[in-house]
Amino acid sequence: MDCTRPLAVAVAAVLAAGALVATAGGAAAADAELARNGGFESGLDGWSCTAGSGAVVSLPVHGGTKALQATPAGSDNAKCSQTVGVQPNSSYTLSGWVRGSYVYLGASGTGATDVSTWTQSAPDWQKLTTTFRTGAGTTSVTIHIHGWYGTGAYQADDLSLYGPGGTPVQVPAAPTGLAAGTPTSSTVPLSWSQVSGATGYHVYRGGTKVLSVTGTSATVTGLAPATSHSFQVTAANSAGESPKSAAVTATTSAGTGPGPGLPAHALVGYLHASFANGSGYTRMADVPDSWDVINLAFGEPTSVTSGDIRFGLCPAAECPNVESAADFKAAIRAKQAAGKKVLISIGGQNGQVQLSTTAARDTFVSSVSKIIDEYGLDGLDIDFEGHSLSLNTGDTDFRNPTSPVVVNLISALKTLKARYGSDFVLTMAPETFFVQLGYQYYGSGPFGGQDPRAGAYLPVIHALRDDLTLLHVQHYNSGPIMGLDNQYHTMGNADFHISMTDMLLTGFPVAGNPERFFPALRPDQVAIGLPATTTAGNGHTPPAEVTKALDCLTRKTNCGSYQTHGTWPALRGLMTWSINWDRFGGWEFQRNFDAYPWS
Repeated sequence: MDCTRPLAVAVAAVLAAGALVATAGGAAAADAELARNGGFESGLDGWSCTAGSGAVVSLPVHGGTKALQATPAGSDNAKCSQTVGVQPNSSYTLSGWVRGSYVYLGASGTGATDVSTWTQSAPDWQKLTTTFRTGAGTTSVTIHIHGWYGTGAYQADDLSLYGPGGTPVQVPAAPTGLAAGTPTSSTVPLSWSQVSGATGYHVYRGGTKVLSVTGTSATVTGLAPATSHSFQVTAANSAGESPKSAAVTATTSAGTGPGPGLPAHALVGYLHASFANGSGYTRMADVPDSWDVINLAFGEPTSVTSGDIRFGLCPAAECPNVESAADFKAAIRAKQAAGKKVLISIGGQNGQVQLSTTAARDTFVSSVSKIIDEYGLDGLDIDFEGHSLSLNTGDTDFRNPTSPVVVNLISALKTLKARYGSDFVLTMAPETFFVQLGYQYYGSGPFGGQDPRAGAYLPVIHALRDDLTLLHVQHYNSGPIMGLDNQYHTMGNADFHISMTDMLLTGFPVAGNPERFFPALRPDQVAIGLPATTTAGNGHTPPAEVTKALDCLTRKTNCGSYQTHGTWPALRGLMTWSINWDRFGGWEFQRNFDAYPWS
């Protein structure tokens, strides 16, 4: 043994020996870029975004030609994530460039301390960086980026995870055990077995993807009655999407949608039951049999924000020929025995209702239920006008509303539907400003400054589309509205009714955004709302023009310059303001409906 070697030589020898030991045990993995598609140049490949919140945009970008843009909602923070293979007991650096307010970058499943870094405000691109170390048994981590609930959209680009690579995440196997539950006339529930390694699942109908979920069940909605559909499911994670599962077939039940008992083509009218005007009071027993749905106008709140809805018959001093409450209720029962539906209509021009709190929501449910039970009614009509519905700044996605007055109304209506069951009739009578105007404008817009009421009914209609019996938009008291031909249409003629109805039966991108497409309603859910006489409201349409509109929509004849995107012989019918005004006008509206040859 030579004890005279210099210290440097001895140290070198020790290091060399250590290197040989390390080599003998297997070389450590070299540091590398591990995030897949961190620049989003391949779209969302490798990334999974909650609630469909993510999209790829070409402006603004930090590097390359693409970046991520994700929009939070009231119950979703727009988290986009991917799972990456890593080595145990190793160090990693996570970084990315972001824009927007309240943007978070982090990693979970580290096996040690999960990490997150964030910025409250990044008006221009700002780099976020954090580091972490994996635990002794960790072989994969999930990196993620997200915003905050109800805030505006954020952008992210050039996301990076740098460190020693582990075993790559594998594409999951195809799901098994796909089964269909009991269909309704418009929905099919599906379930399947969990797949190891999957972070989400995609549902296909007839080969077309219709849903993405994180759990092992889903309900496909918006289907036509008495039709057969084939479904398949795939499993997905950051490595990709599995092959499709074996197919399962299900047939929706027959029927005409929610609220059974309506004729194929129905006449709907409002009855001034709680007040008088120039049209005079009409007793319930005197309403002709032609009217299939009678909406009692109106239930009104004790105050705008109370949610406490009250209804009573017109005072005798105001309506000398008003019947007694007992006779009114007996007449309702007689109408129902004849197959008619009688509903309480909430709101109207003077009845502003803002369910801005959960307390107001609950009071709305209990007070409306009391009216329905007292008079033995078949359901509810929502006629919110004026400032009852509006969208808060930042509430930009009709699929995931965050404004309390909208969210609470949806919750209240779902509660009422669940309380009274499948026979409960639910109708809505919004103005064009709250529905079709949504093709151009939605709420206050991405930059603010717009009327926050624009399109504000769309999230309510969409959330309740499987419970909705009838939507009869008021084609009166309306300004010019742009149709799907990108031309403005004015009320009072066939063209207006054709173009406005075509929008509902075709669907349309909200505020021109093709990624936020309002799906078409079924034709049996749609009726056209019209004033009965020239004195009933602005936009009265002569009977000949009403006939032209029905011909075009149900037969595709007499269409004029506007060409529809389909033909809908199952269009449900007509609504009018009001039965009282039609009586005042000699029942012209009713007679025109009765005479129309629907088939």
